[in-house]
Amino acid sequence: MKWVKMRLLRFLFPHWIWKNTASEGVAITLDDGPHPVATPIALAVLRTHGIKAVFFCTGSNAEKYPHLFQQILTEGHTVGNHTHLHENGWFTKTHDYLASIDRCAEVFQSRLFRPPYGKPSLYSSRGILMRGYTTVMWSWLSYDYSAAMTRERFQQQLAKISPGDILVFHDNEKTSQKIGDFLEMTIANLRARQITIEPLSIP
Repeated sequence: MKWVKMRLLRFLFPHWIWKNTASEGVAITLDDGPHPVATPIALAVLRTHGIKAVFFCTGSNAEKYPHLFQQILTEGHTVGNHTHLHENGWFTKTHDYLASIDRCAEVFQSRLFRPPYGKPSLYSSRGILMRGYTTVMWSWLSYDYSAAMTRERFQQQLAKISPGDILVFHDNEKTSQKIGDFLEMTIANLRARQITIEPLSIP
């Protein structure tokens, strides 16, 4: 059912970024941070391997942990708008949803946007485009936030990654105990398959 939803969104919004189209390398993205435990762990893994990622941050967390937000930038990563309070666009009034995006933009500037849960509304998507944002989705989901995603299941999930995919992880409370391990597993798996990891390329 989730793939039906994603296919419908790709049909409705072909101008969104769904793949790392300018490269056969995969791009790593992380949603929801900064988080006091998960974000430093993720940054340490990325730093060790010389990988640059895109962190889609909520404005509220960037305000709450400004030192971590600055560390993301200092280490050469890109940031994107993930609304201010992580609202679900399907259940939030368009005016309130766009106001949350604007509130996040008051905290930090970025032309990249990713809707929390991958769920903007048809009406809000127009407002997002008119504000000049490039909406970045994904083509591979880690499910790292799920308690059911064990190391064994995650290893199986890694086999579904293809060249050019945009990968999405999360640096939040639910992933704080496994984000480091899952990133290390991902990097090892991709390198063993000779799939490169490259920065997200925006046409």
